[in-house]
Amino acid sequence: MQSMADEKTFTKEFRESLENKRLGSNFLGILNDIKRRPSDAAKELEISNEEIQDIINGKIMLPSEIVSKAIKIWPVNTRDFYIMHDDCPNGLKIMRCEDSVKSSRIMHRAGKPYYEYRDTAMSSVGPFRPEWIEQLCIVDDNEPSNKQVQWNNGHFMHQFTYFIGDVNFYYINENGEKKVAIMNTGDSNYITPFVPHSFATRKGAKKNGLILALTYGNNLSGDSQHELSSVGKKLGKEFALDFSSKKSASSSLIKFHRNNSSLTLHELSKRTNLHIEKLRDFENGKIPAYSEYAILAECFNVNIRDLLPYDKISNKVVVQLHKNTEKWFYPEDTKNYELVELANSSSLPYSKALEINILNENDKTLDLKIGLHQYGYNIGDTDVSISYESEDGLKTDIIKPGDSFYLKPFVEHNFRGKAKILILRISGKITGEPQRELSLIGQKKITRVINESLQWFDAKGKN
Repeated sequence: MQSMADEKTFTKEFRESLENKRLGSNFLGILNDIKRRPSDAAKELEISNEEIQDIINGKIMLPSEIVSKAIKIWPVNTRDFYIMHDDCPNGLKIMRCEDSVKSSRIMHRAGKPYYEYRDTAMSSVGPFRPEWIEQLCIVDDNEPSNKQVQWNNGHFMHQFTYFIGDVNFYYINENGEKKVAIMNTGDSNYITPFVPHSFATRKGAKKNGLILALTYGNNLSGDSQHELSSVGKKLGKEFALDFSSKKSASSSLIKFHRNNSSLTLHELSKRTNLHIEKLRDFENGKIPAYSEYAILAECFNVNIRDLLPYDKISNKVVVQLHKNTEKWFYPEDTKNYELVELANSSSLPYSKALEINILNENDKTLDLKIGLHQYGYNIGDTDVSISYESEDGLKTDIIKPGDSFYLKPFVEHNFRGKAKILILRISGKITGEPQRELSLIGQKKITRVINESLQWFDAKGKN
């Protein structure tokens, strides 16, 4: 069981009331989307206007019977009616070391104990699925083909790994070859989804190696994965363009947007004043000049960035040795922290892994405010004090060695003490394209995006 730093403030009754209001707001949003007034919905669902209004106003919970009826008569999905449960309304959720130990389970491979797994801090709000894993298999050499090593099949989650002790990391590279990386405390890696891999303790280690395997979903998890599943394998695979190189990525994006606009090469040539042979070259791998990308973007009515491939194609596996890391102090004036940059991938611009050495015990300034979901683990031997701004004021809690925590985006906070923590920051679903779309809507309208409160028109009229 995970303990919550804010459980005393938010009673069960308050949470249920808040959740009912969010469900009601979401329900009103659905009615607006399918252009049903509450009275229309009441008639079609065969319930009273009073019950519909009570649902919208959050006075009662949305009954499952109404959802079952709604999906039969409206083009909506069951999951559209349910909202994400918020299990840390004050912004912070902590899992104590002793609760992590209680979650221990041994995983066997090839009939022998291979890993001990323990849960660490997870939240229904954040996309982290992090585990503490002890390597029970001890290998007597560093060969990637060691028969003691039992490989997995890869998994859908992205994975950042922090190493503690003498651990071998085994993986399959882009050429299909088995590789091994000799890892030690403070080293880290990033593993792309579905890359087979494994871990083992090296012979001669004083104790079994450990990893913090911080797996997480990115843009493809959740709604995107459900949409792909609904579209089906045959059609869904068409969404995966050829991003194996910068040239192939560029040509794939140009062809994708031209096809979506139903433009022939002849028509595109006429609109852009680019020779048809040049356009063919672009679709066969030639990289356009920036000015040519601009011309194509104007014709497709998209932004230039929609046609640009990644600046570089990242490796499927990134290995970062601690001795080769970049280090700096933050903030610039007070130097309350020494930051160490761990394994990151340019393919995930909103994922940032850091080792933070906390250097100040007394400064009360809330000097951190990060627009990403954050996972933290106390990897040191001393307590960490965390202060943070919550919905009902300033709060302080203690992160003990072996404790882990989740922190919502944009919560102002600080860490104090003489200690060391591991931090992973990731985007969730809002950064990137959704953030740009939200920014176009603007801050004046954001409250209606978060919780719809108005019918899409005023029945009394509006001039």
